[in-house]
Amino acid sequence: MNRSQAKLTEGIDWPIFGMYLALVLIGVLAIFAAEYREGDDILQNLLGQNKNWARQVLWFGVSMVLATGIWLTDSKFFTATANLFYAFGILLLLIVLAIGTGVKGSNSWLELGGFRFQPAEFTKLCTNLALAKYLSSLETDFSKMRARLIAAAMVLVPCGIIILQDETGLALVYLCFFLVMFREGLPGILLVIAFSLIILVLSSLLVDKFILLYIFTGIAALVIYFSRREIRRKRSRLALILVIWGFCSAFVLFIVPFVFTKVLKDYQVRRIEVMLGKENDPKATYNTRQSMIAIGSGGMWGKGYLKGTQTRFDFVPEQSTDFIFCTIGEDFGFTGSLLFLGLYVALLFRIIHIAERQRSTFSRVYAYGVASIIFLHLAINISMTIGLAPVIGIPLPLVSYGGSSLMTFTMLIFIMLRLDADRQMVLR
Repeated sequence: MNRSQAKLTEGIDWPIFGMYLALVLIGVLAIFAAEYREGDDILQNLLGQNKNWARQVLWFGVSMVLATGIWLTDSKFFTATANLFYAFGILLLLIVLAIGTGVKGSNSWLELGGFRFQPAEFTKLCTNLALAKYLSSLETDFSKMRARLIAAAMVLVPCGIIILQDETGLALVYLCFFLVMFREGLPGILLVIAFSLIILVLSSLLVDKFILLYIFTGIAALVIYFSRREIRRKRSRLALILVIWGFCSAFVLFIVPFVFTKVLKDYQVRRIEVMLGKENDPKATYNTRQSMIAIGSGGMWGKGYLKGTQTRFDFVPEQSTDFIFCTIGEDFGFTGSLLFLGLYVALLFRIIHIAERQRSTFSRVYAYGVASIIFLHLAINISMTIGLAPVIGIPLPLVSYGGSSLMTFTMLIFIMLRLDADRQMVLR
């Protein structure tokens, strides 16, 4: 390597770059396997320009051009323009509301000629930059309620617009930014409350609401009995217990039924019921059942590349996008799937390592944002394919077919690498 090449690649985190390339390659191979059919000529498939895998290779080429441009840009550019990125992202989302194109029930796409783009993907990058800018500002005291509300609003505004586009799945991904806020000082009790509400919702769907009411009353009575001495000294404890009991009861008896009958749409309710095993309609459960069959049929070692029967006979829908993990599970089995997920885990730990070694708050917050986005995408997508989460159309990062997703994750990762590289140059 000559001096100019050394200078060009100086400071790059090679483990991240290597794992990025590995995941993209796995994605292309998996998309090819999802499209391949028994009896097809492999050479013709390789030369086929109308195949999703070929388009993914093209998107990867575009992503590399973007990555190169990012790498050649001074990191101060991203700090200076973070708010402009955010404003541009919000503008794109509003444009989609006005002239968006509908695809599979979602009106979250912009179509220009033959090019189709999903701004909701790109706005994740914009939100991450803006949140990092705000939390790193000297004027921001994140221990104050006002600062926390502003940060929450920065996340919830694009989230709300995306929900109006009927793209609930991607809107949920934006909640990952609250994980970043917890790292920066948001009280942990809020996370406990959030998980408690999720448990309450699931409980109210699985257990009769009046049985739950009896359970809440019994728990409250036991707490009051064992805390009677403290209650005598401090009457406010009794009031707190009764308020919690009242809220849980009202939540189960009124709030959850109202949301499921008046707020959520029928198809969203059916997806949740499928996840909980309460939906018996074969059409509603088809996607999840076929996905689990495909993964389970791979066994310990898999059937071999291009030999998956569930794939070849089109049993699993959307196998190049939402259910791409089925192809990996069927072809390479439990062992291959474990190694594949291990690659993601290694990537996440490496990103966290990079985040913790940053000297600037902006770079640290941004890197944690990248890790949170990848983590939530990974967790939801894998849970979808094995029946632990409703099918909400979340792609597998860098692996699922899709130009908007691949380019967004590429930009997210390479901006982080650029920020980290400049940190190393400052240290020298």
